[in-house]
Amino acid sequence: MAENARPVQNINIPSIRVSEAMRSEDLLLFVVKSQELSGNKEHRVERTFEDFEWLQHCLFTQDEVPGLQGIIFPPLPAKPAYSQSNLQAKLLKQLGFLAMGEDWKPYCIALQRYLQLGAAHSTLGTNTAWHSFLTVTDPPGKQRLRKGLFSRLSQAVEGKWKENHKDVDDFFQSERDDNLTLTVLTRAAAEKFIEVVLNEQKIAVACGHFSTSLHLVTGQEDPVLVAFSKVCLKLSEVIDIVKKNFESVAENNIYTLGLAFDLDLRYQEAEREMLFRRTCKLVELENANRNAEKAKSIKKPTMEEIKKTVEKEFDHISAVAKLEIEKFHRMRVEAFQQSLVQWCESQLSTARETCALLSQQLTALRLLDTE
Repeated sequence: MAENARPVQNINIPSIRVSEAMRSEDLLLFVVKSQELSGNKEHRVERTFEDFEWLQHCLFTQDEVPGLQGIIFPPLPAKPAYSQSNLQAKLLKQLGFLAMGEDWKPYCIALQRYLQLGAAHSTLGTNTAWHSFLTVTDPPGKQRLRKGLFSRLSQAVEGKWKENHKDVDDFFQSERDDNLTLTVLTRAAAEKFIEVVLNEQKIAVACGHFSTSLHLVTGQEDPVLVAFSKVCLKLSEVIDIVKKNFESVAENNIYTLGLAFDLDLRYQEAEREMLFRRTCKLVELENANRNAEKAKSIKKPTMEEIKKTVEKEFDHISAVAKLEIEKFHRMRVEAFQQSLVQWCESQLSTARETCALLSQQLTALRLLDTE
C-alpha cells in the first residue's frame, strides 16, 4: 500500500530503508537509512522498537490537527520480544509472517513500509518528529511522553460497548460491518497461508535429510554396488534440487503474499480503531444533544455552544474518515494486485530455474544408464 511519494522534512520518501536488524544483548536495533532530496546526503540511524513507538505516539497526539480521529494510521507491527530464550513457536504466534525469514528481514520490511506510508501521508508526514527520527543519531524518544488522543481513548473498559453502537450514517455502519467480516476472513487466510509455508519448509528439511542419506551410500569393489552408489549420489543431487526449490517457494510466499496478508490484516485493524474513535465522538455528540435539550434556561446557551462544537468536530472527523476509507480501499486493492504479480513472477522464475536443473540431472542419469 503506498501513496504518491512527497517530500517530508527534506527526505526522499522512497529512499527510507530499514536495512537490517542488529542484536545487542536482549535488544534489537534497526538500522534506518534515508536520503535528502537536496544534495543526496544520506542519514543512518539506529532505532529500537521503543523509538518507533515514540514516533507513533507523536503522530497520535497531534491534538491541534482537526479531524485527526478520522485518519487511518499506518499500523506499527507488534513488538518483537527478542531474547535468546524465545521459542520460534512463540514468535510465530506473536508476529506471524514477520517472524519468518532470516535475520528479521520480513520484520525490517514491515517497519520500512510503516515509515514510508506514514511519511507519505498528507497530514501525518508534516509532523516535526520525522526529522528527529530519521536524521538525529541520538535516540529520539527519551523525553516524557504526554497523554493525548489515543491514551485517553484507550481507557475503553467502560467504552467498549460503543463498538456496537448503531451508527446514524449507513455508509459508516456498512463499513463497520464489512470491516468486521474482512478482518476475520483475512486473519483466517493468513493463518492458512502460514501453514502452507511451514509445510513447505518441513518438506525442504525432509528432502535435506534424504539427500544427505543418499550421499552417504558408498559402494565396495563389487561393480554392482559401485553402480548403485553412483545412482544414489546422482539421486542425492536431484533431491537437493527439490529441497532448494521448496525453500525458494516458501521464501517467495513469505516476501510476497505473506507480507501482503500481514499488512492488510494490520490495516483492517487500524481502520477498525478509526471507526471506533468516530463512534466515540458520535456518542459524545448524542450526549451533547440530550444535555442541550434538557438544559434549563440559564445553562441553555452554554449547552448549545458545546453541542455546536462537538457537532462541528464530528462532521470534520466524518469527512476525513470518508476520504481515508476511499483511499484505503483503493490502496489495498492496488497493493494486493502488486503482491499477486510479484508472487507469480517469483514462483515462475523459481519453477524455470528448477526445471532447468532437473533437466540437466535427467540427462546425467541417462548417461549413467549407458555406462
